[in-house]
Amino acid sequence: MKQRTLGMSTRKKWGTIVYHTFMILLSLIMIYPFVWSVLSSFKTSEQLYGSSSLNMWPQPATLDNYKRLFEVLPFDKFICNSIFLSIAIPLSMIAVASLAAYALTRLEFKGRNLLFLAFIATMMVPSHVTLIPNYKIVVDAGLANTYLALFLKCMFTSANAFNIFFFRQYFLSIPKDLEHAAIMDGCSRLGVFFKIVLPNAKPAIATTAILSFRSVWNEFLWPMIVINDYDKLTLTVGLKYLKEWEPNWAVLLAGSTISIIPIVIIFLVFQKHFMSSAMNSGFGGK
Repeated sequence: MKQRTLGMSTRKKWGTIVYHTFMILLSLIMIYPFVWSVLSSFKTSEQLYGSSSLNMWPQPATLDNYKRLFEVLPFDKFICNSIFLSIAIPLSMIAVASLAAYALTRLEFKGRNLLFLAFIATMMVPSHVTLIPNYKIVVDAGLANTYLALFLKCMFTSANAFNIFFFRQYFLSIPKDLEHAAIMDGCSRLGVFFKIVLPNAKPAIATTAILSFRSVWNEFLWPMIVINDYDKLTLTVGLKYLKEWEPNWAVLLAGSTISIIPIVIIFLVFQKHFMSSAMNSGFGGK
């Protein structure tokens, strides 16, 4: 019996070693292109085109690509525009989605489930199908070449429908007894929402903030169509124009590196709550 137990322990140990080895190799394969692009942004054109793709290290490193990046186009404005939109729009999306989800979760009214199904149905429609109608609405409303068009597109399309769905599922996991106790003490519905529900939904808020920030930061097609003023362009659209103005791939890699940094920072800041939400995503209970 002891020998059998020892054999099972040995097999389990080797299984763990094989599993971790495979995951490390898989991680290296996935990380390598990212690391290569970041390090290559510090190379000269001769190093980039003349060396093997396995030779990642710049010899010597140079910041000329980053200097050239801001000389060709006003990338400082592009970065500021993207940061502003990627903070303001997710905050608006979280506010709208959380309030809508709370109403769909806690308030009893006729057609509530039908309304929720309508929100879910919008997630099934590809965004390209509604592209022309959305653009027509924006033009007819006189909102072309304005940030308001970007706000409306993000808050009232399938992007925010998922946020409503996610918040609703998370709110279902919050005990109603907490809210009932607060209401008995004289707290209003809005007071319950801001003082009880939201403080207990920090993981959901963090997850939505990360996903919304990434979505807005990486948005390309809609800003390219709606925004025509150079001073209002976002970073992703600016990279598209950079490719037309600057044939040097090292400069393009420098622009790509700058576009990646904010997403990495946001994830590192919110990763604790993000992982908590991933483990307790609230998809149970009613």
